[in-house]
Amino acid sequence: MNTVLIVGGGAAGMLAGIAAAMKGSTVHIFEKNEKLGKKVYITGKGRCNVTNACDTEELFGNVVTNSKFLYSSFYGFTNFDMMELLETLGCQLKTERGNRVFPASDKASDVIKALNNRLLELGVTIHYRKKAEKLIIDNGAVKGIVVSDSTGKKSFYGDSVMIACGGYSYQTTGSTGDGYELAKEAGHTVTTLSPALVPFVVEEPMIKELQGLSLRNVEATVMKGSKVIYREFGEMLFTHYGVSGPVLLSASSYAAKELKKGPLTLSIDLKPALTEEQLDSRILRDFEESMNKQFKNALGNLYPAKLIPVIIDASGISPEKKVNEITREERQALIRVTKSFTMTLTALRGYNEAIITQGGVSVKEVNPSTLESKIVNGLYFAGEVLDLDAVTGGFNLQIAWSTGWAAGSAAGEEKDER
Repeated sequence: MNTVLIVGGGAAGMLAGIAAAMKGSTVHIFEKNEKLGKKVYITGKGRCNVTNACDTEELFGNVVTNSKFLYSSFYGFTNFDMMELLETLGCQLKTERGNRVFPASDKASDVIKALNNRLLELGVTIHYRKKAEKLIIDNGAVKGIVVSDSTGKKSFYGDSVMIACGGYSYQTTGSTGDGYELAKEAGHTVTTLSPALVPFVVEEPMIKELQGLSLRNVEATVMKGSKVIYREFGEMLFTHYGVSGPVLLSASSYAAKELKKGPLTLSIDLKPALTEEQLDSRILRDFEESMNKQFKNALGNLYPAKLIPVIIDASGISPEKKVNEITREERQALIRVTKSFTMTLTALRGYNEAIITQGGVSVKEVNPSTLESKIVNGLYFAGEVLDLDAVTGGFNLQIAWSTGWAAGSAAGEEKDER
């Protein structure tokens, strides 16, 4: 009987285990933690954004790196297949704004429980608190792994070994880059790594004044000089060190490589639904109602209270000036600041705040249909350890589910004698 050894019991490892066991293979999962899916528990703020209910073709447009590589995986096990699997296993789902799919209970633990129960039902053996130390490779084929625990080291042998132990992000969940080391040991290239889906650090000191302010319906544009790197509409959040929130987290994946070369500019359109002319009319209306007030007291209908002093400062208009004394040029300056509130992005926050890792095992060295290594026979990869990443909204988990299923299905096939 075919034996499959899977390193990592996260999203990709669990799906791989189910797929391989369904092919009739004997499956062993080696998990560093005391339970499966530790990182899945904290996704979506503990609710688990399982996948995205967009048309399957739309998945590719939300993948930042190497989307074409995922063609076989995404169509072989779609977002709808994942939803059907969970519901069949008793985990009811719901779809929210942006087609984000969550468990109906809002508990990530229900997703883990459903998959864990299915693994046990299929007879998969799960080894907890076991760290993969090295691969056993002979004559260009993988034969097993050496794992360690509190009692020492032990070798396990099998027909296939799968590396599905994640990246560097959220290291408290055990994602400490072990998979990259194992891949390098097997002769694979690991591309440049970077935190992704992670907040930005902002240079300007005024950012501290905005800490905790959340803005909805803004348009954020990240630029290198005049070149637009990323532009999106949505929600954002100011922190004591910089900017975060869905629209900025997604921007970080597109900006990571450019940011390593030097600072970038973030421009926020605070009123994207209004043209400059419409905004001018709106400001004039507000000013007419507050004609005898000071400028600093006439902006309450336009901006959140926390933002007003910062906007006034950026506009160059004296806060004490009477509204009826404000010139057309000064009004134009206020419009420019509102339509392009800018700041300097200097860095990304670290891996412990990153949702995923950008970079990983080069997909040029992996078969896109089976996820098997082109360098070592019987060695497979799945999930975040690969050089694949996407924006927020359930797309990164779908990469893990789909690649896990593809790798598990291929590894689970009975192997010819090598």
